[in-house]
Order: sequence, then structure tokens, then C-alpha cells
Amino acid sequence: MESQKRHARVFSFEFFPPKSEEARSAFHAALEQLAPLDPRFFSVTFGAGGSTRERTLETVREIAGHGKAAAPHLSCIGATRDSIRDILATYKALGVRHIVALRGDLPSGMVDPGDFRYASELVRFIRAETGDHFHIEVAAYPEVHPQATSAEDDIRHFQEKIDAGANSAITQYFYNADAYYWFVDTCEARGLTVPIVPGIMPITNHRQLLRFSEACGAEVPRWIRRRLEDFGEDGESIRSFGLDVTTALCAELLAAGAPGLHFYTLNKAAPSSVIWERLGL
Repeated sequence: MESQKRHARVFSFEFFPPKSEEARSAFHAALEQLAPLDPRFFSVTFGAGGSTRERTLETVREIAGHGKAAAPHLSCIGATRDSIRDILATYKALGVRHIVALRGDLPSGMVDPGDFRYASELVRFIRAETGDHFHIEVAAYPEVHPQATSAEDDIRHFQEKIDAGANSAITQYFYNADAYYWFVDTCEARGLTVPIVPGIMPITNHRQLLRFSEACGAEVPRWIRRRLEDFGEDGESIRSFGLDVTTALCAELLAAGAPGLHFYTLNKAAPSSVIWERLGL
């Protein structure tokens, strides 16, 4: 963890592009509440195969309209070099300086993976096309990517992304701090000293948490699962317990030298705001 302690702390929040008027209203409310916290940036997700491309762009524009920095996600599976080149030119014209470069998932029914197979190829392409214009974030998986053949293979793929030109990383969310420490220490032993910012998922809904975690390979420790089961349908107790657990995790990570926190908001401001306030940020 020693290399991480040398980096300035970066705090950020993630949004997804709203699909409906009701969702758009919820997004605006969350942005209004979180913007005064003055995070380094707001990231915006990008649907599988570019399925939310226009809505991602619209959301980026709205964040910029609030005078805040946006960091759009850019996934390359199913994309061509020309389509990625076009998106990069659009973001440059908007004044965007931050990109989250991901492999992404192939949409159901799509057979052609496009011109890129891995995020490292996308990072290398962005660097070749735009030089140092963009600060490039990539993903990291302290508990190992669910499709990786081994922990060693996962670390190797992460190193390839850094070697291709990535500046820093945001992790998949986790609730086991030791997994993060192991990942960072393993990277440090290989000479990888870029900032690796922990991704934080506030716990607000039991079933939703288990569904997300199953899909992305994040472990929900047994003691947390059992406590959530005990609460049954008591949503208020689940939220209260979840805030306590997540705040304690954040405090531990920051005390250990983590270079910031990245909150997966699910377009809801309240949980992240409460954690932010409790941490005294």
C-alpha cells in the first residue's frame, strides 16, 4: 500500500444515463445534491455494445452544464476503430479530459466482437489517437474478474492496461478490505504504482445487492449476508446497517492510504452523501 499513500486523494461519483422522464428527474436531483460536494469528476456508464451512446453523451453534457467534470465510460466490445475515433472527437470538442476505458460486455445476440478484444487495446488506441489529452481510468478487480482464468491472469491483464497508457484505476466494489490490500500490494511488487481507487457500493437493498454481486463477481461476506437476511423486508434497518458497514469500510481504506473513493450511486444521492458526511469529507 506504500505507493498509494503518495497519491493525492480523488473522490468521484458514478451515474448511469437515465432512460425515462422519471429517471431523468431522479438523476437531476442526485446531481444537484452531489455537485456541491465538488468531487474530482462524475463518471457516466456506457451500455453494452454502445447501447447507451447518445444517452451517455447527453448525460455528460448535463454534468458539464453544471460546471463539473464528466468522465464518460467507453467500452470497446462490438465497436470499430472508426466509431471509437468519432466518440473521442466528440468528447474532445466538449472539453472532456477524462475517460474510463473498459472492455465491456457483448450485448445478447451480438456475435461480432468488433475491432477490439481487450481494454488494453482500447487504451492503446486512445493514446495513439489523442496523445495525452485524456486522463485514462481502467477497471481493477481486487476479487478477480469473474471471467479471468486465474488471479495471476487477472493481474497480467491489469498490467497490460497500465503498460498501454492508463493513468489510474477504479476497482469493482468489494466489502473485504484485505482483497484490496492484496491486489494493491501485488501490483506494487510488479512496479505498478498508479493510483488504484476503491469502488464503493452503498448497501441499500438486499436482493439488488446479491443480484449485482453475482453478475460482477463481488463477494458479499457471509456475516453481511446473514445480517441482511435477518432484517427480512425491514428496508430501514437494511439501509441503516448498510450505511454503517460501508462507512466503516471507507474509513478503514482511507486510514490505510487508499488514494480516494469512487461511489457507485445508482443515481441516488442520499446514501453516498451520508457516508461522505460521516467521513468528514
